[in-house]
Amino acid sequence: MNAYKKYITITDPSQLILSDLPFPVGQRVEIIILAEDNPRAEISKKLKNLFEKTQSLPGVQDITEAEIEAYKRGE
Repeated sequence: MNAYKKYITITDPSQLILSDLPFPVGQRVEIIILAEDNPRAEISKKLKNLFEKTQSLPGVQDITEAEIEAYKRGE
């Protein structure tokens, strides 16, 4: 079995157009579609969830801007 890999970006989720394929007319092929992993999106989602959980902790809303700035300065 020959394998051919081609990367495309979905522009219309209702259709997928493959062009310039290296197969002759009449060649039977098997199509498998794999979505590319996006580790940045997964990390971003986890970080957002962490921020939401952290901000919902008791007492977090009581921290002042002055305390935050002092912490940033290492005080």
